[in-house]
Amino acid sequence: MDQRNMKVAVTILVFCVAALLALGVVMLYSSTMSQDGAHQLVLQATWCGLGLAVCAAGTLADYRWLKRHLWWLLLMAAVAMLGLVLAPGIGVRHGGARRWFELGGLSFQPSEFAKLALVVALAWYGERCGRQMRGCLRGIVIPGLAIALVVGLIFLEPDVGSALVLSAVSGAVLLMAGIRLRYFLPPVLIGLLAVGLFIYHNPMRSGRIYSWLHVEETKGDKGLQAYQAKVALGSGGAMGRGLGESRQKMGYLPAHQTDFIFAIIGEELGLVGTALVLAAYIAILLCGLFIAWNASDTFGLLLGCGITFLIAFQAIVNIGVVTSALPNKGLPLPFISRGGSNLLMILACVGLLLSIARHGRTADAIEESLEGDEEFHDPNPFRARPAGSPTSQAGSPSLSGLRAFHT
Repeated sequence: MDQRNMKVAVTILVFCVAALLALGVVMLYSSTMSQDGAHQLVLQATWCGLGLAVCAAGTLADYRWLKRHLWWLLLMAAVAMLGLVLAPGIGVRHGGARRWFELGGLSFQPSEFAKLALVVALAWYGERCGRQMRGCLRGIVIPGLAIALVVGLIFLEPDVGSALVLSAVSGAVLLMAGIRLRYFLPPVLIGLLAVGLFIYHNPMRSGRIYSWLHVEETKGDKGLQAYQAKVALGSGGAMGRGLGESRQKMGYLPAHQTDFIFAIIGEELGLVGTALVLAAYIAILLCGLFIAWNASDTFGLLLGCGITFLIAFQAIVNIGVVTSALPNKGLPLPFISRGGSNLLMILACVGLLLSIARHGRTADAIEESLEGDEEFHDPNPFRARPAGSPTSQAGSPSLSGLRAFHT
């Protein structure tokens, strides 16, 4: 990998993010023209401006400061906010869930901040513990307690969708850090069983599962959103009805500005528009993983993978729900859906990815260092070493994390 490849990855990443942001603003205005669209546009543009400022600050900063000074502050702040939002009189309740702080007409979801804070903490822990991640105590028990605390508080809001996505991202980061599958699988299976029992004994969520399996039968009740989303996607055809010509936004499809905005994209821009959106998310996923893989240290690798998975998993779940491939879960479509908290934190994630890219080491630089220093140790243990290069120094074998999957 040379510097040119990194520049290509960064360029594609920035272009796709910018394109999705622009599409989000256009689709938000289009879907709210009959509902004070100018106000919604100004509000979303305000959050977008704040997010871009945070993204620029993250890009210019050195992401390694997070592991040296800030990771524990971020985690403590996230836990404190998740606790406070559950308190009556502090957290604001909407639709049966207490998830928001409100100040000056703006609302903020602490769960969005907690997602990034937990990923940063797990990336620090994965680098800090190294080989000890292969043991049960350091590999699963200690990080599992931190994950359970954060995810549990989000679950109590309740925000089951965010809790499940964050659990999946956390598990992916731990796998990348090198924990053994025999320690990883039992708690995963127990967690899935617990979620299944929770859904079974919760009438509202078991009703969502039933409506997902029987959309036509429940299209007048719990299956309304799924049915109307399918109608929107189907009526769009290949080229769409045209920008601003959606019929489902006229009160037929609830949450068409937030969780189901992908259906409005399909109706107005057709299969071509939705395919381009999917291509943009796939490009962001590949570019993010490429940047993470070529990070200068293990912390950058784990952090880059974690925030890339955070963006990708939310997009997968949202699109899966809209297309009825997954049961209904209230998750926004990254960069596009209306919602300031998610947009702000997702752009912060992009800024960190760009910082990792800016401080990444190329294979050419590593090879030059190896030629001049037989004891050189690449701090990213997952990166393939140049052909003919000396083996890494004792105590830090290359690809140790990946080998853990097979032992």
